[in-house]
Amino acid sequence: MKATFKIFGIAILLTVGVAGFYFYVGLPDVSDLKIKNPRSTALMVQRYREAKNADATFRIQQKWIELEAIPKLLRETVRVTEDASFYQHKGIDFAELKAAIKKNWAKKEYARGASTITQQLAKNLYLSTEKSIIRKIKEVLITLRLEKDLSKDRIFEIYLNVIEWGPGIFGVKMASEYYFHKDVGQLTLEEIIRLVAVIPRPLKINPTENSDWLKWKARWILDALRRYAYIDEEQHQTISARFQ
Repeated sequence: MKATFKIFGIAILLTVGVAGFYFYVGLPDVSDLKIKNPRSTALMVQRYREAKNADATFRIQQKWIELEAIPKLLRETVRVTEDASFYQHKGIDFAELKAAIKKNWAKKEYARGASTITQQLAKNLYLSTEKSIIRKIKEVLITLRLEKDLSKDRIFEIYLNVIEWGPGIFGVKMASEYYFHKDVGQLTLEEIIRLVAVIPRPLKINPTENSDWLKWKARWILDALRRYAYIDEEQHQTISARFQ
């Protein structure tokens, strides 16, 4: 019996190894991203095809902005909300991954994600929103390549410019102009919170509306900003009151 399990385990490892090698040799070359901004992404193409299949009109709206031009508070709000240890890990946050697996196992459902900013970027640039083991393996391999070839700041800059913020709305600059009719540098703390709250559910949540989910997420973000000392207690209480 032990020998059978041992053979089974070896077979699984070999299968994963072969699959990993097969995916690795077929990975996209990300080196151009060091100096070139991506003109399109896999997610943009996916959304276009979904709209076409539904016989709906779809227009991509995006404007590029350099990382340094994005207010620090906005950058840090995204980071502490989506991937607090972004500048410390190598693309995979194993502590967060362990916690997510534990929670999902306990609930017997996909209740918590563990994707880092780099993993989210890998998915947006080259993959799809499909949930599968194969896609996840590809995502991890692309993530490692992005971390190897690009600086953390460059990864963050591309991420903030290509992630989805609503139907056809991509990038933080376009999102700011579309929802609040102002440049990203003019956003108030409340508007920053509203925009960042939308990131996990860009097609379901509108940052200008006050859904129960948005209010809950906004309070969670404010707690995180206070915990990391990006805002003071007065700011925390003042803005929190608007999301009750």
